[in-house]
Amino acid sequence: MKKYSIILVSLLLFSLAGCVQKSYTKTVAVKLKVSNIKDIKTVGIRGQGKPLSWDNDFELKSVEKDSLYTATITAVTGYKFVEIKFTVNGDFELKEQPNRRVVFSVKDTTYYNAIFDSNK
Repeated sequence: MKKYSIILVSLLLFSLAGCVQKSYTKTVAVKLKVSNIKDIKTVGIRGQGKPLSWDNDFELKSVEKDSLYTATITAVTGYKFVEIKFTVNGDFELKEQPNRRVVFSVKDTTYYNAIFDSNK
């Protein structure tokens, strides 16, 4: 009976070790074009997984005032993608539409170019 208990515990430990998801450091370089919006005060990204959040903007920096914004985001994740939406002045883009999905490159950095409020 003791022999079966040891085997059962060993199998349980091996199966638990196999459930751990491998994590990777992923960097995403984002470039966002914004047009036809006046009085832009803030541009951001919201999404799943730290450092992103659905409650607060991850700020994009202005490259060309009121037209081009960028950010570089680095995270440790076990996922192969992240879902995001952009905001301007705290207002979400693509209302009532699915989130954008950024699929991570197998390389160190993923480059993601987007147009605000457009699926292009």
